[in-house]
Amino acid sequence: MDKSTFETKSVVDGRMHVSQKHDSAHKHVTGSAEYIDDIQEPVGTLHGGLGLSDRAHAEIVSIDLSAVKASPGVVWVMIANDIPGFNDVASTGQHDEPLLAVTEVQFHGQPIFAVIAETRDQARRAAKLARIEYNDLPHWTDIDGARENDAPNVIEPMTLRRGEPETEIGKAPLRVQGHMYIGGQEHFYLESHIALAIPGEDDEVTVWSSTQHPSEVQHMVAHVLGVSNNAVEVKTRRMGGGFGGKETQGNQFAALAAIAAKKLKRAVKFRPDRDEDMSITGKRHDFRVDYDVAFDEEGRIHAVDATYAARCGFSADLSGPVTDRALFHADSSYYYPHVHLTSRPLKTHTVSNTAFRGFGGPQGMVGGERIIEEIAYATAKDPLDIRKLNFYGQRGSGRTVTPYHQEVEDNIIARIVEELETSSDYRARRQAIIDFNANSPVIRKGIALTPVKFGISFTMTAYNQAGALVHIYSDGSIHLNHGGTEMGQGLYTKVAQVVADTFQVDIERVKITATTTGKVPNTSATAASSGSDLNGMAAYDAARQIKERLIEFAVRQWKVGREKVEFLANRVRIGSEIVPFDTFIRAAYYDRVQLSAAGFYKTPKIHWDRKAGRGRPFYYFAYGAACSEVSIDTLTGEYLVDRTDILHDVGKSLNPAIDIGQIEGGFVQGMGWLTTEELWWDDRGRLRTHAPSTYKIPLASDRPKVFNVKLAEWAENAEPTIGRSKAVGEPPFMLAISVLEALSMAVASVADYSVCPRLDAPATPERVLMAVERLKAMG
Repeated sequence: MDKSTFETKSVVDGRMHVSQKHDSAHKHVTGSAEYIDDIQEPVGTLHGGLGLSDRAHAEIVSIDLSAVKASPGVVWVMIANDIPGFNDVASTGQHDEPLLAVTEVQFHGQPIFAVIAETRDQARRAAKLARIEYNDLPHWTDIDGARENDAPNVIEPMTLRRGEPETEIGKAPLRVQGHMYIGGQEHFYLESHIALAIPGEDDEVTVWSSTQHPSEVQHMVAHVLGVSNNAVEVKTRRMGGGFGGKETQGNQFAALAAIAAKKLKRAVKFRPDRDEDMSITGKRHDFRVDYDVAFDEEGRIHAVDATYAARCGFSADLSGPVTDRALFHADSSYYYPHVHLTSRPLKTHTVSNTAFRGFGGPQGMVGGERIIEEIAYATAKDPLDIRKLNFYGQRGSGRTVTPYHQEVEDNIIARIVEELETSSDYRARRQAIIDFNANSPVIRKGIALTPVKFGISFTMTAYNQAGALVHIYSDGSIHLNHGGTEMGQGLYTKVAQVVADTFQVDIERVKITATTTGKVPNTSATAASSGSDLNGMAAYDAARQIKERLIEFAVRQWKVGREKVEFLANRVRIGSEIVPFDTFIRAAYYDRVQLSAAGFYKTPKIHWDRKAGRGRPFYYFAYGAACSEVSIDTLTGEYLVDRTDILHDVGKSLNPAIDIGQIEGGFVQGMGWLTTEELWWDDRGRLRTHAPSTYKIPLASDRPKVFNVKLAEWAENAEPTIGRSKAVGEPPFMLAISVLEALSMAVASVADYSVCPRLDAPATPERVLMAVERLKAMG
């Protein structure tokens, strides 16, 4: 595809590469955006409640549901034997995740039965009346417990290897070994999971689901009903946030609602409250990283050997690709001459963890940055100098091959970091902070500048495809549908810009409609930062087909050459005549020109052999860097993020306003993960941080007091993506590592920067205080 394919030629309001407001922004701020719980319920709609296990691991000895069935308003109580198809909603095909437990429960809060009642309150109250007898079994809920009990892996581990790490790691002058814990994270979307199922005739059912993956929900509903996919239609107009938590986790609610709807021939809605949602849905995987790194006196890495063990939960879910991606990003932005990386996706008696923004990449990258930090303290150097020394090189340098044998061809990290280092005045500020710390007995400061290199594509090659459907109606209005889902990130707006730009019309002409499996089949999840890449290209393909037909019509009708046909702002120039767009479309309709097209796109070049640990899993890389400054109170561990400067690469931005919003939001969410958000299970296996009262997400007051965010406006994707843009959903999340590293410097100051603080994440005030006290004691 020629680089100039998507160049802007006009000043229509729908063009690409300019800021456009989010299509639902005015609805978001006025409260008029319609979510599933806002849809007018059909007459007679029933509501579901869940009966949950109160054991972490146990055999079910007996279940007495008589009080549940007799409770006011109860219409039906569903158990596993009532499932007409398969009692399985495992997303990986391993059949290890029952919709309802049968003889054994494997985490506290696992659904055992479902109550269908006239009201939601009646269903939830009735669900608490069951009498269940258990035979308790041994359980473990964390990584160390899994290791001590020789827990099995939920899926086959992966190994990446390049060079001769076993022999070379002992040859370098210096060597450090250690480990770090990296906590998990609750998605905390504003809209909890919800599904509304409406029965149709014969075997048909329509499901409104708050999901990032309508086609998977379609497949799972068909699976539990024992029907074909064509009997199930899944619709999603918008979600109130997803962040990966609605990629697979919505399956169970949609499946339960559909079974009940078909059984009772009435609409059924399932909506768990926040406590239930947090207890029974998966989260970001927490990791333990054990590392062994060899390097020289300058700080140049010679060899790395690391194991990434993860708390995966009771079933596989997406733990395989998540732990794989952690290894893919264990190198962060650095070249490892000799490297051996291994994953350990461990089974625990907790809810199965799942996708979360970055999909394992952030955990891998934090481990890589810890290695840099260890080297910096061992060599008494600025961590930024160690980072720059170990960056991947340019092509031909011999330092461009990743641990998974993909060559880094589009490397711009050195320029990104250099520009941010200058614009943030990093060197002078770092020296000023060192001077401040030397004379401040209580408050200590820290600063860090960290890079991001993030691979873009699904590591499951088949997911790197998308479809779209575009209609132009005879009045010149345009209907757009594609397989991507909107969760607030602005995907619908960006894809509408692509279509509007193709026809050179105002974006108001483009009607964005709910994602539905009935219009675009076999969709991939809106995840892996690929929403705009995939769906934008599919929509462009559909619009291009229609545009070609329109050009052929103009050539034939006006008897001019193709070069005489030009789409201008809301009109078409044909020879010397200029025709309004709607007039032109009406004429094409009367000439029987097909004004509808299905578009398709599949990402080129990518391939992956997991067993061999080789291939090109990523189409390209997105880059960025952040410089953060913090202040800590060494008497309490409390801290503030004083300033953050970000320079981020989104290629040639499709919509700068939306992209900057994604960068800001991603950074703050990442900051929450690494500082305040802590998941905690008690000795009975109960999640105790299951509500806003016990789980602390960042507040507006926690944001950096000075927050400077810029796009690398000179950047342009080397690959022919839509408009030469780059993904923006996940990469900014890892910019927040700069906050963790800045906190680490502030802690290190109490021991005169002589010891790596080895600060685990999340670096809560308690952990900061303990690290301060530990370093003081060493002094």
